[in-house]
Amino acid sequence: MKKINIYFILCLAASLLCACDYLDVVPDDVATLDDAFADRASAEGFLATCYSYQPNHGDPWVNPGLLAGDEVWLNEEINNVEGQLIAKGFQNSNAPYLSFWNGQGRGKNMFVGIRDCNIFLERVEEVHDLGEVEKKRWIAEVKFLKAYYHFWLFKSYGAVPIIKENLPIFVNTSKIQVYRDPVDEVVAYIVQLIDEAVVDLPLRLDAEIIELGRITRPIALAIKAKVLATAASPLFNGNKDFANVVDNNGVALFPQVEDPGKWEKAAAAALEAIEIAEEAGHSLIDQYDSKEDFSEAVQNELIVRSICTERNNPELIWGATHFIFSGRYQRMLVPLLVPVTSSNPVSQFYAPTLRMAELFYSRNGVPINEDKNWDYSARYQLRTASVEDEDFIQAGQQTAALHFDREARFYANIAFDRGKYILDPNAYSVQLRAGELATKRNQGEFSATGYFVKKLIHPKSALNATVFNPYYEFPFPIIRLGDLYLLYAEALNETQATPGTEVYQYLDTIRARAGLAGVVESWTQHSLVPNKPLTKEGLREIIHQERMIELAFEGQRFWDLRRWKKAADMLNEPIRGWNIGGTGTSFYNPTTIFTPNFSVPKDYLWPIPLQEMIVNPNLVQNPGW
Repeated sequence: MKKINIYFILCLAASLLCACDYLDVVPDDVATLDDAFADRASAEGFLATCYSYQPNHGDPWVNPGLLAGDEVWLNEEINNVEGQLIAKGFQNSNAPYLSFWNGQGRGKNMFVGIRDCNIFLERVEEVHDLGEVEKKRWIAEVKFLKAYYHFWLFKSYGAVPIIKENLPIFVNTSKIQVYRDPVDEVVAYIVQLIDEAVVDLPLRLDAEIIELGRITRPIALAIKAKVLATAASPLFNGNKDFANVVDNNGVALFPQVEDPGKWEKAAAAALEAIEIAEEAGHSLIDQYDSKEDFSEAVQNELIVRSICTERNNPELIWGATHFIFSGRYQRMLVPLLVPVTSSNPVSQFYAPTLRMAELFYSRNGVPINEDKNWDYSARYQLRTASVEDEDFIQAGQQTAALHFDREARFYANIAFDRGKYILDPNAYSVQLRAGELATKRNQGEFSATGYFVKKLIHPKSALNATVFNPYYEFPFPIIRLGDLYLLYAEALNETQATPGTEVYQYLDTIRARAGLAGVVESWTQHSLVPNKPLTKEGLREIIHQERMIELAFEGQRFWDLRRWKKAADMLNEPIRGWNIGGTGTSFYNPTTIFTPNFSVPKDYLWPIPLQEMIVNPNLVQNPGW
């Protein structure tokens, strides 16, 4: 991405400050609303208001995808963070955390966002000095945003009320007691809105400096593919756990018969999105420029670390330009690499779990528990790094065998004790054992697991003797081309009796930039289950793991585990890390930090806030709440 669109962000901020004029529409405010569409400049401010309801995707405090699952864990001294409370099993219907239904618990009220989109669509024709071409584009953007806010509600709650238009101010009370619409109808409406929008959206931004963050055709089609893949997945496609969710008219809200045709629609949508994205100039990042002569293995690591963090990023289809992943957030991720000073304060506490460290493949491109040449049973034992290991581990130092002979994405994603941390052109050694540089300094400022997220720190972020300067601030990724490749491979595999060559093609393209051989070759040569990629079921498991690896720490795993109905298996397992209070080699004792409780089917969907149920008796609650 090039320069951030300061003008558009300022519009967002300004519109938020005055948003109350638009959100609480009563007769006395009609003149104010008229003023909002009096001319082009005012209408553009309202357009920015419609954009402002996007979730802050890169903020761990408000995006459940970042903290409400099992990827990262905060230490026990960081309290009352909503996502972490959800991960611990403390979600509730009385005052829900991260509620997108009514905006409670740091959530954003998606229905208010939809209402403002409806106001815009109803009133934009009144703008006297708005050209026809620009008006069509603005309408298309707002239709997409309206669809996206419905999608966010859908993936959080399942069946939700479709808000096609706003009700008149003087409407009978019974009219506002709406019903939840069945899942299939919600999905169809979202897709309809996106299809209507695509026609008038630009292929690319011609004035990127002042328009960055505006919706394009590739963005719209990429989200359409996400919507259809979500609807095709087991959570929403014939899920018997939701059979009893029926409203007071006897309407079943969740489809009870699995429809394989939904995967065909998802595959077609993903392929169309890929083709349009590539036509617009999007491509996978596959190189890293440096004046240093890094080895091929290290180059692969640095490429992976550039995927999210590179500002001029051809892979990024949609980034959260309204939320820049700034130094404030990056400091949470970086272990202390030089002594503490007043200009280099400690903030380290955003910690990957041991489960995530075990997720990534061996250097042979297969899971570590399947690699016939990788000793899985000895993964917690200590091993001394040799000269051959010094690309990623300090030679002569001991660390867990788990950290040796892994794929590039492991080293790009996770910083570990005695591992190397490159901030180009320099390489630092991470020291995490009790009493060492990167251990606890002040209250709340330490890793609970003995790991740190490296993926979201650009290799060229600056560090000198006194200060870490994350000048590579970037829009947090919402969806990128690599995500679409894997989504297409997943959907295509589900439509075929046995895997076809096209599925392997898209998987292998993603693997190649991490320095890995193709799926079939890797499993044939190195796996204890060599035929796994040759069956639909086996390849499904491979694709799922590829998504969890490739999209780690980008807020995707949380939603994927739910739509696959794997959350109950994963999120009832203990959260573990190393013994961070251990000195010397006693550090390497796997320790349980917390044992969560994920209930089925209750925790697969958000609760509708209890107060909303009282106000509107036509709403039926999600199961278990």
